[in-house]
Amino acid sequence: MTSRSATVAFQGIDAVPVDVQAQFLSGLVQFNVVGLGDKAVAESRERVRAALHAIGLALPGKRLIVNLSPADLPKEGSHYDLPITLAVLSGLGIIPQDFLTRYVAMGELALDGAILGVSGVLPAAIAANARDMGLICPKVSGPEAAWAGEDADILAPENLIQLINHVKGTQVLTRPKPAISRQAEQLPDLKDIKGQEMAKRAIEVAAAGGHHMLMVGPPGAGKSMLAQRMPSILPPMDSREMLDVSMIASLAGELSGGQVSRRRPFRAPHHSASMPALVGGGLRAKPGEMALAHHGVLFLDEFPEFQPRVLESLRQPMETGETVVARANYHVTYPARFQLIAAMNPCKCGMAGEPGHVCRNGPRCAADYQARLSGPLIDRMDIQIELRAVKASELTLPPPKETSSDVAARVFAARQIQVQRFVNIGKPELRTNAQADGALLEDIATPDPAGLKLLSEAADAMNLSARGYHRVLRVARTLADLDRREEVSRIHVAEALSYRQKLAAFQTAA
Repeated sequence: MTSRSATVAFQGIDAVPVDVQAQFLSGLVQFNVVGLGDKAVAESRERVRAALHAIGLALPGKRLIVNLSPADLPKEGSHYDLPITLAVLSGLGIIPQDFLTRYVAMGELALDGAILGVSGVLPAAIAANARDMGLICPKVSGPEAAWAGEDADILAPENLIQLINHVKGTQVLTRPKPAISRQAEQLPDLKDIKGQEMAKRAIEVAAAGGHHMLMVGPPGAGKSMLAQRMPSILPPMDSREMLDVSMIASLAGELSGGQVSRRRPFRAPHHSASMPALVGGGLRAKPGEMALAHHGVLFLDEFPEFQPRVLESLRQPMETGETVVARANYHVTYPARFQLIAAMNPCKCGMAGEPGHVCRNGPRCAADYQARLSGPLIDRMDIQIELRAVKASELTLPPPKETSSDVAARVFAARQIQVQRFVNIGKPELRTNAQADGALLEDIATPDPAGLKLLSEAADAMNLSARGYHRVLRVARTLADLDRREEVSRIHVAEALSYRQKLAAFQTAA
């Protein structure tokens, strides 16, 4: 007789159903696991055997075969331990088969029978709830699974004994409660930055519209400080965004204690990061930094120092809002609607264009350094600003009165205007102006006659591409939203164009 339990395999953020089948046969005493499992799955038989022994059970002297169906779907990870154990326990008559038909199970087993935490519990719980099934998961992952819905049936035992006792009715497992991370640490504040008023304004505009931004300036100009203060002015995520971000973090194993957060992600990988680290991939096709920055900020400092292939891999996700990991045996898509903030020096020595400084390698130093960035990649940056070094006299001034909370209030109001606008026109999936495409922009961001004339003249004078033209419109729309104006006027177009001019450093390199 074949006993069964249910679990899932992950393809991106999708949880694909897997049927775990266990059968005892006559013959040599063996324990085989088949169904295209990886090394962790193959090793599960030893963990299962030891865990059963720890709770006073032993496998009969028969041949045991466990099949993970569909057999042609790759199975990866240690979360198959628990469903394999449940199928075996059902075959031994300890757990009724009709009980297991109501649940999806996942969890790693310790040798003493404890159920250890695994990644991917949240997407598994959501998928199980969509199939009108409950979820059996480790206790540490219970708060994470509880976010699948108030009606979701979640069992989160600490060990096998608790689960067996619950099934037999001698112990009742309480449903775990969803947990939100209480992040008490104070975020860096914009009031810490002295000078750079134009850059502060640009950061506010970028935050309000979700625009990609490039900062070019010498070392010590405050580029990294500005980027690190972006989270302090971004609005908290709503429930839908929080669930999307938490599902990706769950797959990456980055949900501490099963607690989700309303704070937007801020990812800052080192410039030595490889392409799989940024895009995603590896042995288990895990999400990369782009996906982990979904609905948040991806900050790339020392922008030209990244490998050229890594930089070019940014181009498609910046447009589509998703990353695709394509390999010979799998094809995985992760959502990656991130906001790119990049910072760079104008040249290798960092001082090109600064008054009184002569670059030791001449104009070629800046030209070679900036040539590491392709034109199409730069064209995708909505806002491009140049920072000058802060003077010593500015550092002695009192700190600015305006704090991050003041700016955050304006950003929140502008984003609310955008959300409501997209709802009114039947596009509720859009959240920021940066997500609006060309056709939609013509409906929501067409400037007044004076602004349209200025934009047309500037497009010819600045040799703007079609993409650059639309990105100016996006920024202008955001500026109008910050001013709480329905119509995009000439002053908004003028300011948007000022963020699109070819930077002086790049003019030197041309």
